[in-house]
Amino acid sequence: MELKFVGTGSGKTSLKRYHSSFLINSGGYNLLVDAGDGISRALMNQKILFNFIDGILISHLHPDHYTGLPALIVQMKMNERVNPLYIFCHESNSEFIKEFIYQSYLFENKLGFKVNVQSFQQDKIFEASDGLSFTARQNSHLERNISFDKSKRLSFSSSSFLISVSARPSLDGKVNERNIFFTGDIGEQKDLYIFNDMKIDLMISEITHITTEELIDAFRKLKPQKLYITHLSEEDENKVSKLSYQLPIEERRKVVAAFDGLSVKV
Repeated sequence: MELKFVGTGSGKTSLKRYHSSFLINSGGYNLLVDAGDGISRALMNQKILFNFIDGILISHLHPDHYTGLPALIVQMKMNERVNPLYIFCHESNSEFIKEFIYQSYLFENKLGFKVNVQSFQQDKIFEASDGLSFTARQNSHLERNISFDKSKRLSFSSSSFLISVSARPSLDGKVNERNIFFTGDIGEQKDLYIFNDMKIDLMISEITHITTEELIDAFRKLKPQKLYITHLSEEDENKVSKLSYQLPIEERRKVVAAFDGLSVKV
């Protein structure tokens, strides 16, 4: 399995980093996690072919996590895609995503390939492909916005994920499964423990909405083999840089400030 960080920036547009997004290559399936503004250029910057992507997982509906979808679909059309594209989103957002694509004049009979919007539910295992599944759990990232929605039109779904990737059986018949905990954008410290009842091999966490102290405390309690810090603004870069000097040497090797293009074989 290979993990590649396509973008590692925060919601604030930067010339140094694209918005937060990463690609999981399980060997037989390629899942892009989040597709915010500029995702097409971000993929080109990492020399990732548009048609290499099999599915796209959307964590929530902030613009830096989903608004690059129509432009990416257009690029796939221009590159003569024929294979179906799967878009995974929470069940409360699926009709909106379908309408968003339709309102972008992306009609299936003109695209040349099928766009399948599939909805997941919280706390239920979703099989994206053979050997790649994920479980979503609601976090508190959007809770503070609920009072502003006077019309009660919005779902405020924001998910953290445990993504499970199973390698092919080894010679002894054992299946090697790796669990990646992706916090997504979160609201507070408690969201870091949303999967504390599960085995976590790797942890990918945003840093914008929590402190480095809260994150390192969770890292020590959850005990993943590695922690990758993403969703970095320039301000975040400074606090993460200071963190690396404060950690003991044995932890310093396990805590990585991600950067655009970072590739990890797992």
